[in-house]
Amino acid sequence: MAAAAGFNPVPVYLVYPPFRHHASADDALAGGRVVSSQYRMAQRASKPWRIAFLFPHIKDPYWVGCDYGVISEARRLGVAADIFPANGYDDLIGQLIRMDEAIAAKYDAIVISPISYTANNAAIRQARAHGIPVFELANDSTSDDLTLKVTTSLKSMGIDATEWVIRDAQQRGLKTVNIALLPGPAEAGWVRGEVEGTREAARQAKMRVNIVDIKYGDSDRIVQAQLAAQLLAENGSRLDYIIGCTGCAPAAILPVKEARLDKRIRIVAYDLTREIVGLIQRGEIVAAADTRGVSQARVVTDAAVSFLEGGRNMPRVILVQLGMVERSNFAQYDFDASTAPAGFVPVFSYAPGAAH
Repeated sequence: MAAAAGFNPVPVYLVYPPFRHHASADDALAGGRVVSSQYRMAQRASKPWRIAFLFPHIKDPYWVGCDYGVISEARRLGVAADIFPANGYDDLIGQLIRMDEAIAAKYDAIVISPISYTANNAAIRQARAHGIPVFELANDSTSDDLTLKVTTSLKSMGIDATEWVIRDAQQRGLKTVNIALLPGPAEAGWVRGEVEGTREAARQAKMRVNIVDIKYGDSDRIVQAQLAAQLLAENGSRLDYIIGCTGCAPAAILPVKEARLDKRIRIVAYDLTREIVGLIQRGEIVAAADTRGVSQARVVTDAAVSFLEGGRNMPRVILVQLGMVERSNFAQYDFDASTAPAGFVPVFSYAPGAAH
């Protein structure tokens, strides 16, 4: 695939079969043939392919970043992109309706970020039965009917964030470390990965790591602020760290301050957004794992177009390699691969030749 100007190659793991049926991305990583590579962006498409993108919502900066990655890549490639968000992780029915509508509209390809780890599988199968290739972005599922998954090691998100916490706790002189998690909605595949990774890192740590509490909920800011307040009321005096998702970690900042625990409790994020970049800079969040959401969105858009242009020798899974951001590497970090620019306003549709 010839490289195109504009975006640097993206560090990835290409995963090829064999791996078991109904495999998660991490299952594929563990059981498949894995090649460390650099994903190079393609040249402009030969025609304005129409691609539908089904997001869980666009209420937090992570999905704003994915929006930016999709629209910027669609514009560069010369293809049409329509982004259809559901109303949140409690709106599975809404996402299923949007899938039915995308099938009826006969899009050339559908990219879905599944709300559920399993409940979207039948809809993905239906799209494939109608001859529409389906690609997966960021959120994982167990569907065997996907043309390609583009995500990251969701388990590694949890491992990397928790290992950072353990290193930091050792530097603070703590003998044991007490952690609480605000990972997001329980049924989302990425949440399962975060929590599983945290548990594994805790088990393997050379110091005692206690996961004191886990509170699940939609990544809506108000919901997460309420969960954080509840968490602190029940366990605040015991906690050393809170690890939270991109909508969850920022929501914990004010409750921690109001509880006058900000000198004791440090907040770490499982992923990075433009908002979290600023919060790390101000010291309100101490570190974040980085799944490079903008890069994931660019890669899945590019991969869908490459498939439509006739590419067939593709991996089944592309995992964008993780980063880790803290104050020590902040000045040198490549944020453009990970987050939307400051001030970016979500765009829900792009068509080549249309006025924008």
